[in-house]
Amino acid sequence: MRLLRPPSASASTLTSPDKRLENQHTVDSLYKLSVDIRKLRKFKGWILSESPAYASETAELLRDMGADTTVITRILETHPEAVLCRPEDVAAQRDLWMSVCPNKHELMRIIEKFPSSFFTLTHHSNQRANISYFQSLRLSRSTIGKLMASAPQSFCRPVEQNQEVIHTLRETYLDLGGDEVDLCLWLKKLLSQNPYILLRPAEAWRDSLGFLREQGFTTEELLSLVSSLRASIAELRPEAMQLALAFIESALACSMDELKRIVIRCPAILYYSLPILVGRFQGLMDVGVSTEQVKECPNVLELTTQMALYRIHKLASYGYDVCSGSLDVIVGTKTDFEMSYCKVELRQKRPLFSHVAPLISAED
Repeated sequence: MRLLRPPSASASTLTSPDKRLENQHTVDSLYKLSVDIRKLRKFKGWILSESPAYASETAELLRDMGADTTVITRILETHPEAVLCRPEDVAAQRDLWMSVCPNKHELMRIIEKFPSSFFTLTHHSNQRANISYFQSLRLSRSTIGKLMASAPQSFCRPVEQNQEVIHTLRETYLDLGGDEVDLCLWLKKLLSQNPYILLRPAEAWRDSLGFLREQGFTTEELLSLVSSLRASIAELRPEAMQLALAFIESALACSMDELKRIVIRCPAILYYSLPILVGRFQGLMDVGVSTEQVKECPNVLELTTQMALYRIHKLASYGYDVCSGSLDVIVGTKTDFEMSYCKVELRQKRPLFSHVAPLISAED
C-alpha cells in the first residue's frame, strides 16, 4: 500500500517558508484519486500550488472516455500538469483527437501512453489545419493519430511549415524515379519510422542527397538509399558521412565502386559515428574476422561488438568457425540469428549415415 499524507494535512505544514502554499483542494482531490502526493510534491510540487486546478473535472473527463480509476491515477502521476487544463479545453481536445481515432477506447490507449501529447492544448487552429492537410495526403486516421501522439510539436506549428517539408520529400522521391502511385505508401512508412522528420528543415534532405550525388551515386542508387534509410537520411550530416565513407574505404581497401556497393547493401554505415564504426570493425578483427569477410557482408557492422562476439562464440560452441566461413549466419535480427543457430545445431547433431538407406559393404 502507498503511504500517502492524509488530505487533512495542513498546507502550511507541508511547505517551507520560502515556497508557495499548496492548493488544499487540489491535494484533497488527487488524494481521493489515489495519486502519490509525496512523489508529486517531490518532483513537481509547483503544480500543487497552482490555482485554479481541475483534478476532479479532468478525472471525470477521462472516466467518460473509458478510463478506470487505475488508469486515471497513472495518467495524473505521469503528467500531473493535466489538472491545470480547463475542462472546456480538454473537451475540445478530445473532440479534435476523435476525428483521427476510430473510437474512445483507442483514444484512451493513446492518452495513457502519451499523456503529454494529448494535454498539449495550445494552437488548436494549427492542429486542426494540420490534420486536414495530412488527411488530404491520403494518410489513414491511425497514421495521423500516431503522428499527433509521437510528435505533437509538428501539429502545433503552422501548416505551411509541414507542407514545405512534405513538398521536399515528394519532389525528392519523384525526382529519383519513384512512382506517384507508391508515394503515399512511402510517406506513410517514412513518417511512421520517424515522426520527428517533420521538424527537420527541408534543407537537411537537400544537403544529404547533394553530398551523396557528389560521391557518384546514381539516381537509382539514391532512390534505393532513400527508401532504405527513409527518415534517417534527414538526420545525416555531410561531414559525418564523409568520415564514415573514408574509414570504410581505407579499412576495407576497396575501390569507389566497391564502396558504393557496400553502402547500398548496408546504408546504416552512413549514420554511424566514426568511433562506433572503428570500434565495431576492430572488435571483429580482434577475433580473427578478415576484411574480405566484412567486405562481403558489411551488414555485420550493424551489430554491436558485444552482440557480434556473443553470436560468434555461440556458433563456435557447436563447432562452427565463423572466421573461416560466412558472416551471413550472425547478421540480422535476434530471430534471424536463432534460425541460423538452429540450423547449425541440427547439422552438428545429424548422424553420419542415414538410418533409412541400407549400408553397402565393401564386397558389394
